[in-house]
This record gives sequence, C-alpha cells and structure tokens, in this order.
Amino acid sequence: MSDITSACIPPAALTGSMRDFRVPRGADLLGRTEGFFKWQNLRRQNGLWPFSRATEDGPNTVCCAQDDSGNKMRGVNFASQDYLSLSSHPVIKSIAKETIERCGVHSAGSPALVGNTSHSVALERKIADFLKMQEVVLYPTGWAAGFGVVKGLVRSADHVVMDMLSHSCLQEGAHAATNNIHLFRHLDNEYCRDILAKIRAKDTANGILVVTEALFSMDSDTPDLAVLQELCHEFNATLVVDVAHDLGCLGEEGRGHIGIQNMLGKIDIAAIALEPWFVPDTTSLADQLKAFRRRKTHFALVVDEYGEVMGLVTLEDIIEEIVGDISDEHDVSVSGLRPQADGSVTVDGGVPIRDLNRAMDWNLPDEEATTIAGLVIHEARLIPEPGQTFTFHGFRFRVLRKTRNRITALKVTPLKRPEAKPAEQAA
Repeated sequence: MSDITSACIPPAALTGSMRDFRVPRGADLLGRTEGFFKWQNLRRQNGLWPFSRATEDGPNTVCCAQDDSGNKMRGVNFASQDYLSLSSHPVIKSIAKETIERCGVHSAGSPALVGNTSHSVALERKIADFLKMQEVVLYPTGWAAGFGVVKGLVRSADHVVMDMLSHSCLQEGAHAATNNIHLFRHLDNEYCRDILAKIRAKDTANGILVVTEALFSMDSDTPDLAVLQELCHEFNATLVVDVAHDLGCLGEEGRGHIGIQNMLGKIDIAAIALEPWFVPDTTSLADQLKAFRRRKTHFALVVDEYGEVMGLVTLEDIIEEIVGDISDEHDVSVSGLRPQADGSVTVDGGVPIRDLNRAMDWNLPDEEATTIAGLVIHEARLIPEPGQTFTFHGFRFRVLRKTRNRITALKVTPLKRPEAKPAEQAA
C-alpha cells in the first residue's frame, strides 16, 4: 500500500476487530447492531472488508469471485474448505446429477422418520465395524456431529469436562446443554482428574461427559487416550473423542490415534467429521491402490452408477485382494453371528446381509433389504411370529425371537441341492 493510499484511509478503518462487537448492549436487538455495520461499511468503502465474498463458478483452486459490493476479482482460492477439490471433480458431479434425477435433492425426512436409506444404514454398520464400535449415527456435517453428540447426551444437571482447546462445535454443544462446564488445561490429564474428583465429591447422581480430540489441528498434538478413558471409568464418566483430523489419514490402517494408541473398541464415543471421498464401483484394483498411496488415506466410500453408497473400501481390502486374507489384531467376527455345527447359523435380526454373506461366503440378495430380518419380512410380506419357518433363495429361515414388531433372532440354514439322478449325470 502506497503512502498516498494510506493517507486517504481514515484511522477508524484500520483499527478495531469483530471481537469489539461480540457482546452488543441494549434492549433493541436490531438497533444495537448499528455500530458494527457502521464500522464494517467503513472498512468496506476503503477496500478493507475481506468477508462475504461469493464465487462465480464454484470454489475451484483458481476462481472468479465478487465481494458484496459487486467488485469482481480472480485469483488462487485460499479460503475454501474443499481441500481435495471434490466439489468440482467430474465423477462426483456426474454422480450427483444422476442421484438427483433418481432420488430428488434431499431425503425428505429426519432419520427418526424416513430420512435414512438402506445404504446409509449399511454405511453406519461398516463404519462401526471399522472402528470396533457398537453403533454409528451419521450426521450431515462434522459440526453437527460434534454439537449433536454433546447436546444429545447431556442434560441441564449433568457436567461437561473438556480440554480447553476443544473445537467450537463441541463447546457450543456443551453450552447448549448445561451450565456445568469445566475446562481443563490442554492435554493436562492430572488437571482433568482434579476436576472429576471435585465434581464427584459433591455430585454422584448426575452424569459427566469428558470431551477431547484425538488430534488437535491447530497444535498438532494428541492426548493420552488410555489415561483419559481410565479416568472416566474411575469417576463414572463418559469419554467422547473427536477424530475429525486423524481418522482415515493416520495409522497403519487409517484408524487414527484411536488405532495408534490401541484404543479401538475401548473409547466410549468417537465423533467423526470427515470430508467424504467417493470412488466409483468401476475403479480398478490398481487405480484404487495408486489413489490410496497418492492421497495418503486408507479408506473411501464406494458408490454405484446412480451415486448410491455401496459400502466402505479400505487399503487392507485392496491388499487382501492381491495377497489373500490378512489376519491381524483388528480382525473381528461379525457381531451377532453364531455358526452352528450343522452348517446353519443363529443370527441377530439387525446383522447386515452383506456382513453375513462375507462371513459365510453366501450370496443372499441385498437389493430390497439391508438386514437379515428385513429380508425375511420382505420375502414373507408380513411380520412373522417366533417359530415360523420360510424357505427362499436356497435357505431356510426360522424365526427364533421377536420384540414387538422387530425380529431379533433367526436361524438360517443353507439347503443342500438334491443330488442328480444317474440319467441326469450321464446327460
């Protein structure tokens, strides 16, 4: 900036910050914002307002934009959070168009009603298995996940104990849920212990949620998760770990610091906030392996030609296709599946069909239903009672237990094909 230009700018436009207007005073909710807009407009008139810019053709790496006064500009885009340029990827755009044509532009409901799809439910199960967690809930954004998990669990009489550098979505969720918020020094587990001890000395009736992150993005450091989880066990608290910055890109299997610190399946709650990476189901084995190496990540979401999520593919899946099955400490059997000596299995109704197929090397169809109970209901065209037996797709299904309208346990037996007669064999 030249001396002449600097001399033309009033000092008021070069001082102050938005923090000065964070807590406005006065009873008139609209009128008390006038000071902020006066300061903002002064900066805008002097070309010093960097916010509220709009792109002309999307957030590309190099793009055209205009400010809220209509002044146009073009340059390298350092303000986008589309780090991998997925919004402009031709495959993503093509799949988005096809999906809109097939399904519309949104789900038209919350998950409690009809907002889920069979594919989103299957994706939840895949992620749960990947992290060795019992359940997974998908949120529309990472911010919503952090806010929602805290607000959903905590009530006004409960306590939230959190690392002072926890992300704003976690802190906002805490403030929306309770006034009992306690911050401990960054990564200071002994400080956290002192707070927990003081709370439990006075309150043994209400819950405590301890909040941290697996990787703090601004400081690039990580807590001792095992110690924090042990503290939670000691003081009857629940631990939630935000894994937004490490899951999928750190650790040998891409499981982040939960995997690195050998805490898979041991953390109470993991809050995930990731930019999704979608790959077409037509991607070749070699191309996907190269993509994993290039992006330095370990899993991706597989979509079909209509943009429907088919499942999760991991680097381990690719390697096993090349060298055969790899047994490691993270391999687990399908939860809820119990093979029997006679070749049948007893299975919980909520087990995904794909997991059952993979575990037993079967080929039950999963186009019309996601879970094994859903398949039986779909084929039977009714909600069966315990003891009822059905035969279809080369298997016999016997309902063992039902809770209300949910099939909770079944016995599935593959039917032996009849041996061919001598004449048929000769033919």
